[in-house]
Amino acid sequence: MNGKAYIVGIYEHPTRRAEGLTTAQLHADVALGALADAGLTLDDVDGFFCAADAPGIGGMTMAEYIGLRNLRHIDSTETGGSSYLLHVNHAVHAIAAGHCNVALITLADRPLAAGAGTSLAGIDMRNMPDRPFLAAVPPGPVFGYAMVARRHMHEFGTTSEQLAWVKVAASHHAQHNPNALLRKVVTVEDVLASPLVADPLHRLDCCVMTDGGGAIVVARPEIARTLKRPLVKVLGGGEALKHPDGGRIDLTYSAGVRSGAKAFEEAGVTPADIKYASLYDSFTITVVMQLEDLGFCQKGEGGPFVADGNLISGVGKLPFNTDGGGLCNNHPGNKGGMTKVLEAVRQCRGEAHPAVQVKNHDIVLAHGTGGSLAGYHVAGTLILGAE
Repeated sequence: MNGKAYIVGIYEHPTRRAEGLTTAQLHADVALGALADAGLTLDDVDGFFCAADAPGIGGMTMAEYIGLRNLRHIDSTETGGSSYLLHVNHAVHAIAAGHCNVALITLADRPLAAGAGTSLAGIDMRNMPDRPFLAAVPPGPVFGYAMVARRHMHEFGTTSEQLAWVKVAASHHAQHNPNALLRKVVTVEDVLASPLVADPLHRLDCCVMTDGGGAIVVARPEIARTLKRPLVKVLGGGEALKHPDGGRIDLTYSAGVRSGAKAFEEAGVTPADIKYASLYDSFTITVVMQLEDLGFCQKGEGGPFVADGNLISGVGKLPFNTDGGGLCNNHPGNKGGMTKVLEAVRQCRGEAHPAVQVKNHDIVLAHGTGGSLAGYHVAGTLILGAE
């Protein structure tokens, strides 16, 4: 699929608490924003991709609400926070197969305004077949990630101080983002002094919760080259699933081991070629795990890799999440995959904030996991190239 399609438009909703806006309005806002960024109209869209956050029946209701009249391809894949990375990958395949020419991908939700907590819109967890075996386990996602973090510490000697550096790097970037929910720069000491939520994770090890959304427009090369925007080619994509396997689960790795390998193979590049990475940061341990699983460092070396500012743009070897990420900027609808693609595109275009824009941005990576690293999850990896 290398070079079969381009990302030509992006948009991130500026709101972080959507009082007075419906979920449908948010979807429409981000759709129109991304199309305006691309220089296209609703009538140009013939492929629509959304997940369970879209209210109604799959994407049908939103297609009518937004005004998409020319659709001939629709995809409502739902894999939690990684859904939107998979949507980009699926859009590339659909375009290459001739199913559509211009694909629109939207995410929008308002869990804060709705008082929905950490739940995911449109997903019913009550009928899971293993639910009876989970009755004694606290339902919050932080407990599973705390278990992953503690296992990583046990196996590899990872420390809370090392995890804290992930938050520190995110905060250094968020200070330059006027829309970021948390713009205050923090220190390792600040992270460790914040209250424990689930040992060993502190409050500042956890992502923010926000309303809002984002959208992406993917188009075939012939269309992309007619638009007055920097060209961002999809070089490679990969997706993979990992589940508890009836209790036979190894918490030291994620499905990113396989999704990343597929994306790198398709793109014809290696981790050494990547100069910027958007990495899912639901918790600080999530970033450490992904760095290892994607091959930026050896398994067990993620802790030392993130320490001492190595993820800070202009300071470290691998700048990450230069918008502030889910830890500081935005985590719309409790799904962080969309924003990972958006900032990767900004970096690839050279349109990130000047204070955090990486110099060598010809090849960038976006990666996310949906679900929980402690159980069911699907990983999605995209490698993008500037042309």
